[in-house]
Amino acid sequence: MPTSTSSMLIDIPLDIRPVSTGILVLLAIAIYLLYKLGQLFLKPVRTTPLAGPPSPSWLFGIREASGNSNDAVALYEAWADQYGAVYRVPAAFGSTRVILTDPKAIAHFYSLETFTYVHTKLYRVAIEHMFGRGLLWAEGESHKRQRKAISPAFSNVAIRRLTSVFYDSVYKLKTNWDNQLVSTDSIVVDVQKWMNHISLDSIGIAGFSHDFGSLEGNYSSVADVFDRMGHLKPSPITAAAIMFGHVFPFLWHLPTPMRRMQKKLNKSMEEIANVVLENARREMTGIGEKGREENSIIGLLIKAEDTDSSLRMTQEEIMAQMNVLILAGYETTSISLTWALIELCRQPEKQARLREELKEQFPNSDPTWEQLTNGASLHYLDAVVHEILRLHPPLTITDRMAAKSDIIPLSEPVHLPNGQLADHVAIAAGQLVTVPIACINTSSALWGADAKQFRPERWLTDEGIPKKAQEVQGHRHLLTFVDGPRMCLGRGFALAEFKAVLGVLIKNYTFELPNGPETTIEYTMGVLPRPRVAGEEGACVPMRVRRVDP
Repeated sequence: MPTSTSSMLIDIPLDIRPVSTGILVLLAIAIYLLYKLGQLFLKPVRTTPLAGPPSPSWLFGIREASGNSNDAVALYEAWADQYGAVYRVPAAFGSTRVILTDPKAIAHFYSLETFTYVHTKLYRVAIEHMFGRGLLWAEGESHKRQRKAISPAFSNVAIRRLTSVFYDSVYKLKTNWDNQLVSTDSIVVDVQKWMNHISLDSIGIAGFSHDFGSLEGNYSSVADVFDRMGHLKPSPITAAAIMFGHVFPFLWHLPTPMRRMQKKLNKSMEEIANVVLENARREMTGIGEKGREENSIIGLLIKAEDTDSSLRMTQEEIMAQMNVLILAGYETTSISLTWALIELCRQPEKQARLREELKEQFPNSDPTWEQLTNGASLHYLDAVVHEILRLHPPLTITDRMAAKSDIIPLSEPVHLPNGQLADHVAIAAGQLVTVPIACINTSSALWGADAKQFRPERWLTDEGIPKKAQEVQGHRHLLTFVDGPRMCLGRGFALAEFKAVLGVLIKNYTFELPNGPETTIEYTMGVLPRPRVAGEEGACVPMRVRRVDP
């Protein structure tokens, strides 16, 4: 039977035909909008095209920006003045690094560490080889778990108990120097070597109940490794690993003198760790040495595991924490103490002012942990310590890679190459991001015209810290201990040791550089950059030491 168009329409009620068409139109529009929104949000975020210096080499980028020298710090600051507080710097193989010097951007960056901003491939490999898979290596949930487990060992209560360890170490040094000064007016000593001994013995006892005995002249394989690292010259392979490691991390696996030193350090630490672990666990089972309680940082960590199984760490993780403690307790503290003595030699009047405060406040005793920490009666000591941490941070840079895309807010807009102003910066997944710590700490834009000068007096009044510098988050507006989830857990430990040791030294001795205040100081590389007197071998800082009259 033939069928016409009109007869086919009769099968569909006329009153619903317009409604069906409207629904189809609306559905089509909705699908189109969802598609466009999906394109918008699922499209990979691209890093905002930022201004920055031109690349002199596709292969190397700007090599000077990857160093730890004063030249690198000056470059970062000059570029910030020229291109704005957030800019890009060419890196190896045509890649770029986004440099953050804007306080709001830096605070945002550090707040997202371990999840959004993670170690580069190079850092992960290097840290694993040198320290193991501990807190320094961990990211995300693993980092949260390890940090929670370690935190109680760095509480105020724990550090208060350890303060006597710092004094024991510095008074061993005092005994040695006093014996040498019995028959002479002055002695010349390598102060960096002695600061190494103090730091090593202190962290050995406080960290894991092990007495290295370096202050008493005992041989320590750990001290020997660190000393040798200070004398190593970078090999071509090491230089290649530093330059190209984020692209080819396998370079860090290649055998080099530094790699061999790392293996020797790990072996020495493993021997010590086995003893510490055994002692702590014997104590927990009630069969430990009678009258002896394990109060070291690692001992407290192991005992904490027994009360909270969720915090339990593997032996590999505990070993890694010990290696990190050695780095933090030995390298950073000894470097800071050495720089303090250098700066006080450069300005003898400030050395005298600090000595006067110490002798006036504590003529026949030493300050307690509370007095060191609160700084109520030792304002100038506190000022000197923080000025050293500002001018000479042991870690001068934070390099990270974006694990996922992000939008970084800015406190002030930056000019883009196309002439537009941007109050935020888009960061693509995989983008390298850098915070130049030493540059921020000494930026004239933040700290004023005297930012590069050693001037402890800036810390004595609220007006001494410029308002712009106060925008920087972190301990006392410094990035020396960084900020956010990776903020240094041991900062209370470090500050207490720094103040205790420096206080005893300055109260009892005067210090002079070999060629007076104008003696040239340069950097040398060890595990971390160290100062040395120009012309000396290794990380040597000789000073003439005299006893202070009672």
